[in-house]
Amino acid sequence: MRNCKNVGYYLIGKNSLNELKNLLDARRTNSKIVVFAIDHYFKGKDLEKKLFVDKNKDIVIYVDTTHEPKTEYIDGYVQLIKSKCKSKLPDAIVGVGGGSTLDSAKAISVMLTNPGKTENYQGWDLVKKPAIYKIGITTLSGTGSESSRTAVLTSKIKKLGINSDQSVFDQIILDPVFQDTVPKEQFIYSAMDCFVHNVESLSGTANDAFTIAYAEKSLELLREIFSGKMDYEKLMVASYYGGLAVANSNVGICHPLSYGLSLVLGYHHGIAISLTFNQLEEYYPLVKDFKKILKKYNVELPKGIMKDVSKEKIEAMIDATLLNEKPLSNAFGPDWRQKFTREKIRSLLLKM
Repeated sequence: MRNCKNVGYYLIGKNSLNELKNLLDARRTNSKIVVFAIDHYFKGKDLEKKLFVDKNKDIVIYVDTTHEPKTEYIDGYVQLIKSKCKSKLPDAIVGVGGGSTLDSAKAISVMLTNPGKTENYQGWDLVKKPAIYKIGITTLSGTGSESSRTAVLTSKIKKLGINSDQSVFDQIILDPVFQDTVPKEQFIYSAMDCFVHNVESLSGTANDAFTIAYAEKSLELLREIFSGKMDYEKLMVASYYGGLAVANSNVGICHPLSYGLSLVLGYHHGIAISLTFNQLEEYYPLVKDFKKILKKYNVELPKGIMKDVSKEKIEAMIDATLLNEKPLSNAFGPDWRQKFTREKIRSLLLKM
């Protein structure tokens, strides 16, 4: 049985970001330094004032989200922070952005107190020392990073999360004002990530009553959103519940299969998930609903993406999929290797 950890505190609602100053003032007790890990999209957009950054003490890192977050990036950020903080550690880490930035902030928080390279902590429950206090502020919802125990990262040979209770945010702020300018396609891809979280956790063997409740409510909210207007606050709640659902169980077939698209072909997580889920109707009947949503919003997925991909790269994508033993065990049971073979994975990839 699993002893599950959730986010300690949350604030939700328009202008809830205004409470950040009070939260940070309460934390500035040791070094009095706060590290802000902000999506590079916001660089030069005067966000720092709204975040109450103390320019005399605080450290601001603009996280490059052009590509999926990499372990080597985290190592570099940690080295930079330690060089600026000298002998003390920061009092808090604040992550501001979508899933990639939030995952980066979680990983930074873990690696500031744990020795070695970040890639050594890709896996389940490998973190030994408590992480730095951290706050997550979502500017794009769907990944569930704000509520999950996973900081998903890519290294040279794998895409795998730091799956640990130490990765969980201590505080999150869900302010819908950030999401007004999110492009339609990005909104759909992120919402689809949430949709898939719920489908995979409900279909798995590792879920429990909490998992089912979170996932079912999240799907209900998503259906309300997709049948009406874009409601960003509802999407924030759906994303939060979807993250809790997978945190209390696990993902399934789609996420491991999508990781090769990110690791080898460089696709961002949301579109990689959508490309993969589109091929999994034999496992997940709700793929039919997914296709209807794409059609309603006129979102066209790329086609024939494997046309010119070498055999070596396809084999590397299969390897990346098979590294995710726990999710695949959740999907198929302990004999998953007999059910989800290299040949089956290859056939699914070649359909994309």
